[in-house]
Parts: sequence; structure tokens; C-alpha cells
Amino acid sequence: MSNNNKPYIIGIAGGSGSGKTFFLKCFLTHFTDAEVCLVSQDDYYIPVAHDMTPEENKLYNFDLPTTIDREHFFNDITNLRNGETIIKHEYTFNNPNAVPKVLEIKSAPIIIVEGLFIMHFSEIADVLDMKIFIEAEDDIALARRLKRDLLERGYSHDDVMYKWHNHVVPSYQEFLLPYREVCNTIIVNNTNVGDDIIAITDKISYELREKVLS
Repeated sequence: MSNNNKPYIIGIAGGSGSGKTFFLKCFLTHFTDAEVCLVSQDDYYIPVAHDMTPEENKLYNFDLPTTIDREHFFNDITNLRNGETIIKHEYTFNNPNAVPKVLEIKSAPIIIVEGLFIMHFSEIADVLDMKIFIEAEDDIALARRLKRDLLERGYSHDDVMYKWHNHVVPSYQEFLLPYREVCNTIIVNNTNVGDDIIAITDKISYELREKVLS
């Protein structure tokens, strides 16, 4: 366990299409539920109207810090850090047909906090013991974004491209990229070869097990 018996908090940030989800999936396989917990910025979006027209949805910028319930996000991280369990509803990305799951997140020796703005939110950045930055080349990240939004979220190609150029890229450059150099680890994820990411998570998880869990 880390100093003062407080959990060790890892921040994982990366732009859309950087491969955060796959990295986390690989990373979490190295630990049991009792050893690690995950809290995601995506579950702290401030709810917006379900009856937005397609055009309103296209124009609404989800890639701004003001769309996140920053206080709730930080309070839940603080409660987990204090050994408490948090309960909240997952965010369904403004999909009126989706039934949100009730998330019960129990504190653990290792807490992973992931999201676009976790370095920009200074109160959250200040409690991170390790900062990981995941990045990919623009064309690769866009291809991943297109695949996800077209298949999983039902957006049109035009909507995805509009959001990419007008929302996603400007937000990444303003609210995430400036913090790249203060991160402990920078992971370049330009391939779709799982072995590359698995090897990186093997190394980081081994070091964490020695440092935090031994």
C-alpha cells in the first residue's frame, strides 16, 4: 500500500481514438477486483435533454470541461481515496433507448482515474500518483473514432467528421496536449497489434505490484 495507507491513484488520459479503452482492458486483467478499481470521467457528464434534434446533437460540444460534473467527479475520487464505496449511474451518451447501469465502485489499493480532462482539472491532477498519457497519430485516431461512433453510437459519417474537426481536435489541443510532458509515462499507440499494448501493461503492472501491493 502507498504512503499513509492511502490508495495509489493512477491517471490515464488520452484523446479520442488513442486506444484508452483497449489499454485499460489489458491493464485490468493483471489485477483482481479487490486490488484495483476504475472511475471514468465519461460517467460524470452533466445530463442533457434526450429530445435534442439530430442537428442539436451534432452541434452540442461534449468535448469541453464544462460538460463534466467536475465537483461530483472529484468528490467520488476523494471518497474512494478514503476507502469508501461509491454508487452512481453510468452515462448512456444521450441515448434515450439505453438503460443506465447502476455502478457500485468499491475502493481498492489501486484506483484508476481515466478521462480527457483529468490533468486539466487541477484538483484531480494533484492527487494522482502516476500519470499515463496515451496518444495516436491523427489519422489512426480518427479511424478508430469513426468505427466506434458509426457502429456503437449510431452517428452519421458527417456528424462524426463535424465533431472531430470542430470539437474533438480543438479540445485535445487545449485541454490535454499541454499536460503531455508532465506525465510519467507516454504511450504511443499507433498499431492495432494487441501484443504491443499487452507488453506495456505487463511492465507497468509488474512495477505496481512490487511498489503498491507487496
